[in-house]
Amino acid sequence: MGVQRCSNSVLISADGELDEDAGGVLLQALDHVTAAERDLLVDLHGVTAMDTDGLFHLLDLHRRAEALRLRVLVTGWQPQPQRLMAEVAGIPGPGTATGERYAVAGFRRLLEDRAQRARDHADFTACWLPRA
Repeated sequence: MGVQRCSNSVLISADGELDEDAGGVLLQALDHVTAAERDLLVDLHGVTAMDTDGLFHLLDLHRRAEALRLRVLVTGWQPQPQRLMAEVAGIPGPGTATGERYAVAGFRRLLEDRAQRARDHADFTACWLPRA
């Protein structure tokens, strides 16, 4: 994960897996945002895999950046993260353009809500149902 600052923009370049461990690193990118910075660009070209925890971290980063009045653009969506978002959102079929849909606030809220339900269900199943 790399962070660069250029003029009025902050660029986060992520690579590898976006998972549970990525949260702290992503949020650190916002630690030193100044009033002069207006844009946050998140480059996911190097992200080969993302799980639900990684999606939560990305959504949280987006929400926090907007609270700092930053415009957020996420680019470079790779196939697996797009499939994960489509699965979480309940959108059937390949080529669902979830990378483009991510830019819409309502779609991000839908993702967050459905991912939370899936996480709650998985936690319930792991803790309460007998294992085979």
